[in-house]
Amino acid sequence: MSLHHPCNLSLLLFLASAAAAVIAADASGSGGGGSWQLLQSSIGISAMHMQLLSNDRVVIFDRTDFGISNISLAAGNCREDPNERVVTRDCSAHSVEYDSATNTFRPLTVQTDVWCSSGSAMPDGRLLQTGGFNDGERRVRSFSPCAPAACSSSTTTNASACIGCDWVEYENGLAARRWYSTNHLLPDGRQIIVGGRRQFNYEFYPKNDAAPGVYSLPFLVQTNDPDTENNLYPFVFLNVDGNLFIFANNRAILYNYSSRAVVKSYPAIPGGDPRSYPSTGSAALLPLKLALQPGGDVAAEVLVCGGAPRGSYEKAKVGNFVKGLGTCGRIRVNDPNPVWVMETMPRERVMGDMVMLPDGNVLIVNGAGSGTAGWEYGRDPVLNPVIYRPGNPVGSRFEVQNPTAVPRMYHSAAVLLRDGRVLVGGSNPHVYYNFTGVMFPTDLSLEAFSPAYLDGSFDGVRPAVVSPASGSGVAYGQKFAIRFTVAAGDVKADDVAVTMVAPPFTTHSFAMNQRLLVLGSEKLRSVAAGSYEVTVSSPGSRNLAPAGYYMVFVVHREIPSTGVWVKLH
Repeated sequence: MSLHHPCNLSLLLFLASAAAAVIAADASGSGGGGSWQLLQSSIGISAMHMQLLSNDRVVIFDRTDFGISNISLAAGNCREDPNERVVTRDCSAHSVEYDSATNTFRPLTVQTDVWCSSGSAMPDGRLLQTGGFNDGERRVRSFSPCAPAACSSSTTTNASACIGCDWVEYENGLAARRWYSTNHLLPDGRQIIVGGRRQFNYEFYPKNDAAPGVYSLPFLVQTNDPDTENNLYPFVFLNVDGNLFIFANNRAILYNYSSRAVVKSYPAIPGGDPRSYPSTGSAALLPLKLALQPGGDVAAEVLVCGGAPRGSYEKAKVGNFVKGLGTCGRIRVNDPNPVWVMETMPRERVMGDMVMLPDGNVLIVNGAGSGTAGWEYGRDPVLNPVIYRPGNPVGSRFEVQNPTAVPRMYHSAAVLLRDGRVLVGGSNPHVYYNFTGVMFPTDLSLEAFSPAYLDGSFDGVRPAVVSPASGSGVAYGQKFAIRFTVAAGDVKADDVAVTMVAPPFTTHSFAMNQRLLVLGSEKLRSVAAGSYEVTVSSPGSRNLAPAGYYMVFVVHREIPSTGVWVKLH
């Protein structure tokens, strides 16, 4: 059933009663930290894809063939498509821009189907977004951060006033159809687009004469299950040596995309179960500690958590929802003989999102306790997030957090905001928008999860960055000073760290291009009462951190400041 009006009272009561039921059933308990805030009861669409931009606005979209959404486009911006499966003339939006500073949003115009697409922010701050379904499968789309006054309100109706603040689409920008592919920003400023449904290859964007087409990646053939295609949305990370760590199904390789050669093959993750879509675990590159490695070497570790046991997808089709995987595997990418170290989460989770927090910990949020990704295939919502502390000893790394009241199932997403909150939205496990008579109604809301470090009891030790100003430029290998204040207490050098976080493109339980670096600190000095200055060194190589916008945080006694945007160039 499609609705084109705000959620009514009966719907809210239905959602409240459903949430109460699943909270009661949540086996992970009441949790130990963090808090939740409902930001918007409806942004008009379901948050399937999210990207934070360097103006603190989040581009959000779902797909154009869900039917009529709950937010209208500006007059004259209707989408006409005679091949559309629901409506051939759609005057509703399927993308919005959310302003995290003012908690407002406005509709955006996307003309082709972005369902199950991919993307990444470019060095100049643009979101470059690729692929999708049907008429969107070869499209490249661009969205540039900008904020004229006329575009700052959710009530904007004058489309001409917002020129330059909307999607721009490029037809046939891709050499191959890309659906369920993964993007990553490269050291040279291009994006690599890896895989996709029935695409066992990769390509680059922008194109150049040296790399105009597609390049075979046999690893994607080797990891393909013909029945479930468990190698979709592969987990891709830029290693510190410039090669790519690529994980699909239950295995990984280190790949040189320039010479088109496998540098290293890793053992299968213990247990042999698939972790990528539609089994849909999640993965993160753990913090790159630039200051702590002797001889300039930087250790790179990848964490893969959750997913669904082999065969779960086929069983879900016939109503048998298998309990998800409760394990995580952690591997040191550059070890001579790398092995997976296995850990057990507080409970099973499939379709979870992993978000790097500014203190270097990992938030695992959203998802289900059983089933898989796919229409109606998830059950047993996991309402309690978990924080993973990578620096703690094995056995003491997981901490269960306080629960949300909103099940976030298939097609949910989460991103870190500059103020340290995590924006959470989405959940639409249905072929269309469906609000009534289903176990998990389509969800159009946005919430914020505030980790415990935002609690007011830490205000006395919380740093506040005074300089550099947000948007400042920093060159590679540059020493620069960060001035900050702390309200109470003596600040010691050992209690201060500076982290730098790349804002990822998040969809289908994977945050593409997510990256956190701990910068090298050289000295800390007191400037005045309660005011301090720490000198840090920026990354010395584009392999460590591709050029672009990063959020920089001062962390004092494990409590982060609000970040400032810095452009690394």
